[in-house]
Amino acid sequence: MAKTKTKRAKSKKHHSAAEPMLEFGNHWNYAPAPESTPVPLKKRYSLYIGGKFLPAGSGKVFRSINPATGKKLTEVAAGESGDVDLAVRAARKALAGPWGKMPAAERGKYLYRIARMVQERSRELAILETMDGGKPIKESRDVDLPLVAAHFFYHAGWADKLEYAFPGKKPKAVGVCGQVIPWNFPLMMAAWKLAPALACGNTVVLKPAETTSVTALHLAEIIADSGLPDGVVNIVTGKGSAGAAIVAHPGVDKVAFTGSTKVGKKIAAATASTGKRLTLELGGKAANILFDDAPLDQAIEGIINGIYFNQGHVCCAGSRLLVQESVYDKVMRKLSDRIMTLRVGDPLDKNTDIGAINSKEQLKRINELMDSGLAEGAQLHQSKCKLPSEGYWCRPSFFTGVTASHRIAQEEIFGPVLSVMTFRTPEEAIERANNTCYGLSAGVWTDKGSKIHKMGAALKAGVIWANTYNKFDPASPFGGYKESGFGREGGLQGLASYVDIQ
Repeated sequence: MAKTKTKRAKSKKHHSAAEPMLEFGNHWNYAPAPESTPVPLKKRYSLYIGGKFLPAGSGKVFRSINPATGKKLTEVAAGESGDVDLAVRAARKALAGPWGKMPAAERGKYLYRIARMVQERSRELAILETMDGGKPIKESRDVDLPLVAAHFFYHAGWADKLEYAFPGKKPKAVGVCGQVIPWNFPLMMAAWKLAPALACGNTVVLKPAETTSVTALHLAEIIADSGLPDGVVNIVTGKGSAGAAIVAHPGVDKVAFTGSTKVGKKIAAATASTGKRLTLELGGKAANILFDDAPLDQAIEGIINGIYFNQGHVCCAGSRLLVQESVYDKVMRKLSDRIMTLRVGDPLDKNTDIGAINSKEQLKRINELMDSGLAEGAQLHQSKCKLPSEGYWCRPSFFTGVTASHRIAQEEIFGPVLSVMTFRTPEEAIERANNTCYGLSAGVWTDKGSKIHKMGAALKAGVIWANTYNKFDPASPFGGYKESGFGREGGLQGLASYVDIQ
């Protein structure tokens, strides 16, 4: 790779710093393969409360933007505190009525039915997820939707077996659960929250992210068609104030939040003296640790999967790469060659590897952090791929010359940007990996099983992948330590968050 100095134009589509950087390669040419399946996108979406689709009490709506074009996709009802109150009352009524009195085996049947209906409409839901959020269709289709159905199937099996999950105890539903989910995996996060809550006999008021509300409301249609009793699941869309109203509502018994650490701290403070149950899945700055004895080609694919294929839009994204010094040059050559082949463009094109950034505000955040990396002396390596003329885009990028004090090594960037550092010994790798306020996930690449166990025991992270990355299963608990939150989702440990044990 040749080093160049260049002036870079300020643009919403390009990183804006006028600083030294490294650029390489153009994309290979592929014939377009656009998704052609028709999707019933509505002009306006309503709240789902008490089994009915209702406009917001204020009559207000907000625009949902297609990040690939920057243009309006649809309009969504803007729920406020009054709508939240109506939803909580509906949830409380269902809890005291048919859902609370229903045998557990019957509850499980509804979850099975929802899972099958999700599978039947998976193509439609995947396209909507991509249009609303900007992620590539192959990720929505091949990763997100299968996991959505899997979570409902898995938890359906637990519905009538809770006494086996907690031997000698009598688990009971917590009550009305307020759930607030982020924009990065809208439908999958909804399934992660809804499925265990329903399996344990709770009722729910769910608030999706403002920028990605469409698929949650299509899931509401599936829930309605499944025959689930009115009020068991209620979905209130809106801005942050709607989420705050759910957290503060005295009729909510448990709050489950996935999102930023900053907001999570506010929720923890707001619920501290209320007696409400709380689980938080917050930010992360995961380290992918690559040893010199690792299968390098496999590791490069894992690194690409951990940060680029999901655009860095997961809190567990492997946004820090720690490479053992003896293979650093070889790894950088392989990473540079591989990143050159990544295709950025229309998220609905099946060839696309990296889609659009979710929003203008998120792209601004990414660019600001990239500017800080250059200002602090790191070198930027970036693909020269051509970006679309409209929408919100970021080239796949990585920084070298990064130190632990750099903001790009400490702050969650939530974009396709990797920070590369080196280490000499396993002890140094552990120290560098743990040198962050987060503790959500990590990855270890080596052919030595003993080294994997040693690293896994020392890394302060809730989820550690060995010779792979970003592998999820509904039977496996997911969650973090430190400022990455507390509590688990998935598996037996995830069920425990939604029951009172007596």
